[in-house]
Amino acid sequence: MEQIKLQLPKTYHKEAAEDYKNEFFKYNEYVINGSALFDQMKYDQWLVNTTNNSKESTVRADWVVASTFFAVRQCDNKIIGMIDIRHTLNNDFLMQYGGHIGYSVRPSERKKGYATAMVRLGLNYAKTLGLNKVMLGCYADNVPSIQTIKKCGGILTEIKPYLDGKTIHIYWIYLQ
Repeated sequence: MEQIKLQLPKTYHKEAAEDYKNEFFKYNEYVINGSALFDQMKYDQWLVNTTNNSKESTVRADWVVASTFFAVRQCDNKIIGMIDIRHTLNNDFLMQYGGHIGYSVRPSERKKGYATAMVRLGLNYAKTLGLNKVMLGCYADNVPSIQTIKKCGGILTEIKPYLDGKTIHIYWIYLQ
């Protein structure tokens, strides 16, 4: 696995970001976890939305302040993944299911250790926000995410049905 870094989205990421999104769609995956709704918006609209959600004064009324990053591979500047770090859980959906961190890795780059590296970088960022523990949720059948969360210190605290009826696992990670 090559080194990655987290980068805040900028205008210059547009082409690479659209390529990232289109790869999910090509694999018939139409929900991109941790993308702050990028799967539902054009890049320019999404960039405004994400930038607004990063500040208390401009966050959507139905959301919480969040920092959304691209995980960029350093050797070639390819977007490998996305991670969305919510600063609080002051939202019913996040408290019940979504948690502090959502993330995704592009289909062609999975099973290479990038998810674990991304979550670890995200946990370091969460510490800078003053968080001492974070919640993550994933489907019970999403073995790669379960393994990633456990590698990062995740403790399973709850198993329950998600909105679509599928079973999800809720994990907490305590930050040192």
